[in-house]
Amino acid sequence: MKTSIIVGSRGSKLALIQTEQFVAGLKKVNPHLEFSISRIVTGGDRDVHKQFDDVEGSGVFVKELETALLYGKIDLAVHSLKDMPVDLPLGLCLAAIPKRVDPRDVLISSGSTPLVDLPAGAGIGTGSPRRTIQLNACRPDLKAYSIRGNVDSRLRRVTGGELAGVIIAAAGLIRLGWEDRISEYLPVEHFLPAVGQGALAIETRLGDEETAALVLPFNHLPTEQSVTAERALLRALGGGCRAPIAALGTVTGKTLKLRGMFANPDGSNMQSAVEEGVSAEAEEIGIRLAKKLLKLRATGVCS
Repeated sequence: MKTSIIVGSRGSKLALIQTEQFVAGLKKVNPHLEFSISRIVTGGDRDVHKQFDDVEGSGVFVKELETALLYGKIDLAVHSLKDMPVDLPLGLCLAAIPKRVDPRDVLISSGSTPLVDLPAGAGIGTGSPRRTIQLNACRPDLKAYSIRGNVDSRLRRVTGGELAGVIIAAAGLIRLGWEDRISEYLPVEHFLPAVGQGALAIETRLGDEETAALVLPFNHLPTEQSVTAERALLRALGGGCRAPIAALGTVTGKTLKLRGMFANPDGSNMQSAVEEGVSAEAEEIGIRLAKKLLKLRATGVCS
């Protein structure tokens, strides 16, 4: 029987906060165990000034954590699910998906000006091609700038007057306790989030049943079903390909509704569609929606 558990986390402020929140829950249920957090620097953290084609799902923020897990240096890893590739390394598994925080994108703007009221030519910072493409479709008269960095540095681009606004994930601001800085929650009809956005992923070693049993009670089935459909869509569309992909699954009762968006890397031929089904068949729903989007893309019909 283990007496202590080492939890792996990235060292960023947001990553540590979400890891600490999860560990607090573990401690409450398992007061007899000692928990410690191991801060691990990832490739994405080291290359803070490098502009990746698409950071979401590329694995640049998880690889070093997974290596530490495989070599037994940590017992489990807490990730932002949107950072994880659809295929896990051999020997690892997702042992729990806790309840998702608000998955939407939000706008933080000067003077809390909503997106519709920003003047033509205003500069908006985004962290992904997915957001840039959807911004251009919604407000083609605005100027999108590609930015990287933590939440603090992105917000300073607005408060310092460099940009009129930035678009980031609501979940990060919520976990940091900075909801009051949000100017506008962007509608999913125009701004679909990244696959897995707002959800955490608890990764363990295959065969470590003791650790898996510790985290299993924190699994939230509707969230698990939603992100399973989203990740199935992503895998069917090419996984880590450069094409911008967005998706959001929502479960109501026993029904899962999955929205998806797919575009060429340059933003052309953007397609969106919806698929519904029984939530227990999440994987199949994701695959069906991927086929629907690929068919729309092949015919060039704009949805």
